[in-house]
Amino acid sequence: MRILAAAAVVAGALAAPAAAAQPAPAAPLAVHLPAAHASITHLPTVGMPADKPPFPYTDCIKATQKRGESKRYGKWHCDQLVKKGWVRPPKR
Repeated sequence: MRILAAAAVVAGALAAPAAAAQPAPAAPLAVHLPAAHASITHLPTVGMPADKPPFPYTDCIKATQKRGESKRYGKWHCDQLVKKGWVRPPKR
């Protein structure tokens, strides 16, 4: 029984410095908008290019063509991105 108690004390002593050596998690960064853009909270209109996901399906197809993907593979690729939420579904 003394061996088990001694092993527990040694294991606890070895684990304590490792736990104390870990740095504290950093505070989340605050996101600040400039005062001129503080009132802009609407989504871009249909005619404006999207700069954040989800991107339009047509932009995805154009990007696959620029990368040299075949039409069939480009459609499959964009469909996979729709499933992941990176691209809006096509209007059919």
